[in-house]
Amino acid sequence: MTPIGRARAQALEGTKVVVIGAGIAGLGAAHTLRNQGAEVVVLEGKPHIGGRLLTDWSMGAPFEVGAGWIHGPEEENPSRQLADAVGAEYVVTEDENATYFLSNGNEFAEEDYEEMSDGWESVLEHIDRNFENNDPRSLLKAIRDYDSDLLDDPRVMWAFSAWTEFSKGGPIEDLSAVLFNADKAFDTPDVVVTTGYDKILTPLTEGLDIRLSHTVSGVAYEKGDGVAVETDQGVFEGDYCICTVPLGILKAEKIAFDPPLPQRYRNSIDKLGFGSVTKLALKFAEPFWDIETQYFGIVTEPKGRWNYWLNYRTFSEENILLGLSVGAYAPIADRMTDAEMTEDGLDVLRQVWGEDVGTPTQVLATHWATDPYTLGAYAYPRPGNKKSDYDGLARAIEECLFLAGEHTLFDYAGTTHGAYMSGLRAAEAVIELES
Repeated sequence: MTPIGRARAQALEGTKVVVIGAGIAGLGAAHTLRNQGAEVVVLEGKPHIGGRLLTDWSMGAPFEVGAGWIHGPEEENPSRQLADAVGAEYVVTEDENATYFLSNGNEFAEEDYEEMSDGWESVLEHIDRNFENNDPRSLLKAIRDYDSDLLDDPRVMWAFSAWTEFSKGGPIEDLSAVLFNADKAFDTPDVVVTTGYDKILTPLTEGLDIRLSHTVSGVAYEKGDGVAVETDQGVFEGDYCICTVPLGILKAEKIAFDPPLPQRYRNSIDKLGFGSVTKLALKFAEPFWDIETQYFGIVTEPKGRWNYWLNYRTFSEENILLGLSVGAYAPIADRMTDAEMTEDGLDVLRQVWGEDVGTPTQVLATHWATDPYTLGAYAYPRPGNKKSDYDGLARAIEECLFLAGEHTLFDYAGTTHGAYMSGLRAAEAVIELES
């Protein structure tokens, strides 16, 4: 899906659209509709645009508060297209350029890595060959049913945590065995944007009326009568509303819809998972690690606790290690103070490097599960979910209200390109209704 051009410019002249959320989905929708002549206002609760796409440069290198990679930066990938449009620079992150450590600090032997990979891959193959689409089992239950001994292998459990839980944003205890690996992906290796990921939003903001620090509390809508969006700074009326708030906000019912969303939408919102991934960036005066190794995997307890670390020295001059907490541990980490989180992360690093681990000179951390404007990071499929629980959320409601965001597009859920594509899809739906 590519941005809609100006072939139908002014087709929406006189049409008013209220977009809730200035993340990539909302900006993509608003930019497209404005290009078609619509009068668009974007309402954003935070004091900045970007939503879950935000770059912090305070460490001298880009710390991506939210989305950190362009996943599969093929030419067809919309995020790649946006990045190219602003002259972004990339570095490929090589998954194979990694060193793994057991909980005692010993480096994996070759057979450790092989047994870990074989165990992880054998489960995936077993699910692909034997599970029906409606199988209600969790991934953890699927592992247990296939070979319960794998649950006692810390190396294999590390793989399911650092690779699978990180990718999907949810714990294996609550991931659908049949859906967690059923989405689509662009094939090229992932990249980090060394010039800052959030710069890709710049072209989308051109000429837009964006109202920051406007917290939406209610949306009234009626077919043929348009919408009225209530905020802490007034009411905004329009012919259409595109709501791109994260799934966590919908789950918490932070926005009162009048009338309430149809039951099938509420059912899907309730059933879908919405997890977190916690990032901890530690900057040091000097490196104590091999600066040419891109990733360090560390077997930790409990599962998901700072078990994957990205070495910034492979794409910058800054001595930064970026730690990740995933799965069931991410919400626990999110609720720590920055000081508590730092000590927790340092404790894991000391498992490997002992007294060589110094005191960080600077720390940055994320807390997505407690962020009042997100309440999590991205959606994941739970046992019993169907693809339609995602895709069905994108259907027009009373021909005037649309939901968009990464949680409304199963094939590319949890990605910036998926969120952007969902915004373009909502904009196209408005255009079709007006044509």
